Order: sequence, then C-alpha cells, then structure tokens
Amino acid sequence: MVTDLETHTAVRDASGAGGGGTGPAGSGRRAARLAKLEAARLYVCTDARRRQGDLAEFVDAAYAGGVDVIQLRDKGLEARAEIAALEVVRDAARRHGKLFSVNDRADVALLLGADVFHVGQGDLTSAQARAVLGSDVILGRSTHSVEQARDAEADPEIDYWCLGPVWETPTKPGRAAIGLDPLREMSGAALKPWFAIGGIGAGPRLAEVVAAGASRAVVVRAVTEAEDPAAAAARFRSELETGARALETGGEESR
Repeated sequence: MVTDLETHTAVRDASGAGGGGTGPAGSGRRAARLAKLEAARLYVCTDARRRQGDLAEFVDAAYAGGVDVIQLRDKGLEARAEIAALEVVRDAARRHGKLFSVNDRADVALLLGADVFHVGQGDLTSAQARAVLGSDVILGRSTHSVEQARDAEADPEIDYWCLGPVWETPTKPGRAAIGLDPLREMSGAALKPWFAIGGIGAGPRLAEVVAAGASRAVVVRAVTEAEDPAAAAARFRSELETGARALETGGEESR
C-alpha cells in the first residue's frame, strides 16, 4: 500500500519541487547552498511587521549590507500572509545571491523552494524534514546546551546549528541564557558551521562571542530595529570577519 507521504515524496523527487530533486540539478543546488553557508557570517531573523510594512526595503538593505541568511520568524501569521512575506524575502535573496530560510513550516519551505529550513528542538526531526524537502535543502537546528549541540553536530542530516541564547533576549521570553562557556566548549569540537545566538549586539557583546570561539552570529533587533539596517549589517559583518581571521590565525599558531 502506497502512503500519502510516499506519493508526495515521489512527486517531489521527480519534479525537483522546492529544490529537493536528487538528480544533477538538485546536487548542484545543494553544493551552491552549502558553499554560501560555509562562507556565511551573519544570519538575521525578522518578522513581517517589525518595520511597519517596509519588509522589502529592509531585506534589500540587510542583504546589501552583508547579511548572508534571512529567516522570517513570525508565528502569528496565517499561512497565506507568511507565504506572501516569504516571497518578498526569497526574491531579495535571489537578487543578492544570498540564502533565505523558512522556520518550522516544511510545507511552506517546499512550496517556496527555500534554501534553508530551520527547526527547533520540538519541531520536525531531521529525517522527517528530509522526507518532505529532499536532499539539497540546508537543514539547521536550534540548540540550547552543549549536549544538544553535540547531537546536532553528530546528526548527518543537519548542516548547521545555532547555540544560545548566550544572553537573555525578549525574542525568546522565558528561555534562560546559557552564557559563553558552551560556545568555548563547542568551538574546538565543531566541524559544521554554527552560529551563536541570543542578545548579541555589535561592540562588546559581539567581541565576547568571537573571543569565545564563534565566528558566526544570528541577530534580530540589532539589525531589524537599526535606523540604517545596511550600516548595522556591514558593521556586524566586518567584526565577524575580523574575528574569524583572528580565530584562524590562532588555530594555525597552536598547531
């Protein structure tokens, strides 16, 4: 007996819908996305309403300023409104040659051909996400402890993970901060790209995160609420690239 999921998967793989094809074209898409992920430093999460309706202007400015990945995270949206907002992000990502990410909703990610699909600890498993989206979509997972980060690092289906919140943040009310020590512990153990997240602003906090071993960061308010998002993104990008070079130099010196 053929299940609905098996039928859906067969149709997806035959058509390449959502960027999930398994043939040469699909393999090329995955390779291109992974190359962009490896080079990524700055990942921004935004909702569709934070900037009072100027989403298109915001994402263009953010990508132009140096943001590598933009995720729309707005759990209050109905599906049609979320899709409409994500189309704005997707179109900007394509113009700038950057990545766009869908949070939680695998059906929406499939429909829009998302580059990245991101899940939390209680969302779809990596195997379930792959069953829906196919092999060439980048999968990311939120982690909140060293143990969870190690699980994501060991999962062959997970392409990157985020660790935090480093500091408490109003975007994740009720979630305790984990501090800098988990970043220090994972910085020497991680082979996959990973991002520090939670309460990170440019300046001293970003410097602390970089010193703890993180060369990539996810930010929200520091870019979405900036008067000049492009300038804010450029500053973050510059500090992260400087930090990454310092980490690489330190690694070479220690070998």
